[in-house]
Amino acid sequence: MRILITGGAGCLGSNLIEHWLPKGHSIYVLDNFATGKREVVPEVDGLKVVEGSIADANALEQAFSSFKPEVVVHAAAAYKDPDDWVEDSCTNVIGSALVAKAVKQYGVKRLVNFQTALCYGRPNQMPIPADHPTAPFTSYGITKTAGEQFMLLSGVPTLSLRIANVTGPRLSIGPIPTFYKRLKEGKGCFCSDTARDFLDMSDFLAFMDLAIVEGAPTGVFNIASGEAHSIKEIFDLVSDYLELGRQDVPIVPPADDDVPVVSLDPSATEQAFGWRAEIGFKETIQRQLAWYDKYGVSDVFSHLKAPEQKA
Repeated sequence: MRILITGGAGCLGSNLIEHWLPKGHSIYVLDNFATGKREVVPEVDGLKVVEGSIADANALEQAFSSFKPEVVVHAAAAYKDPDDWVEDSCTNVIGSALVAKAVKQYGVKRLVNFQTALCYGRPNQMPIPADHPTAPFTSYGITKTAGEQFMLLSGVPTLSLRIANVTGPRLSIGPIPTFYKRLKEGKGCFCSDTARDFLDMSDFLAFMDLAIVEGAPTGVFNIASGEAHSIKEIFDLVSDYLELGRQDVPIVPPADDDVPVVSLDPSATEQAFGWRAEIGFKETIQRQLAWYDKYGVSDVFSHLKAPEQKA
């Protein structure tokens, strides 16, 4: 297939490229490299990489008219600065609207959109089903949810995925790389009193093979393990892995822009696609740490604000 990936230099996009190129797919990447790394998408046979923004209609026109994609995977997103509402809106709303219009104009056979689980806001049930009302309250969540609506408005077969915390090569966001890096450097840590759903990259890639098949189910689905694990559990696993022993660590309340527990219900996905997460939580974290042992940790980004330091 000819697959266009927006934001292809990010963690998910770059792993998809490495997974799909050996399968014979041709891939076109459009990325502005705000958070993605150019070095992870070197131009090789079957891969075309173009620097540009999805908020630039001309860049999208060039991409779609020259490559004529059969499938579009919309992974591009702005999340680096939680206070930069304008940038989030330009990329996540306007950019998504432009992608949706291009997909419709050029007759793309299938559109796969990556959505954040933060679209659910502070959920009223757990685990969260995919038909739970959306109620985002952060810039990232609000703009990604608006962008998702344009994806669904495109008129082409669209699959929008509310995705758990996927771990794997080049993960540079969240508690796992943060704890690993700080503990290796002998620095202190704190844990937010929150819990999250973690999914191994191999399980995510297995689902994505099903997601791009013409005629596969469309609509909104959760991609997750269905389990919530506390940030303290991750800290303990990292500490154990580094042979530092169990440590006392401050547990702080969730920040104002955080959600205490996020656990996504994947049962509808399992029924529709015949897919289920196979890698358990402990092995998921240990696989990630083993990757850091070999390759290190790059920049750590988060869509959440750091807690204010008390005087």
